Amino acid sequence: MKKIIFTEKAPAPIGPYSQAVLSGNTLYTSGQIAINPANGELVTSDIETETEQVMQNLKAVLEAADMTFDNVIKSTIFIMNMGDFAKINAVYGKYFQEETAPARETVQVATLPKNVNIEISVIAVK
Repeated sequence: MKKIIFTEKAPAPIGPYSQAVLSGNTLYTSGQIAINPANGELVTSDIETETEQVMQNLKAVLEAADMTFDNVIKSTIFIMNMGDFAKINAVYGKYFQEETAPARETVQVATLPKNVNIEISVIAVK
């Protein structure tokens, strides 16, 4: 059985997918990009600000499922430029305690939706 998770505090899906799906105690989020849900605009002034918006969008989706970043067991980060990794990691790291941080992979890709620089998805468990 699955439950669709939706919140207006994160960007609405722009295609045939959900912000997240809860199956049992496991939450699977769709990749979040740096769209400000308040006005629908992309936040791409610099990689730190863009990453912060992505993390805030993920936080909103997790909260809609009554979870926090403490529940995250796996994350996937897609980035356009591996040269931005240290800056991305600094922002990302503010959301997790190093001792209990989730498993993660970071992949450089050729293009992301709306030509953003970063997209992150997570899997979380209650």
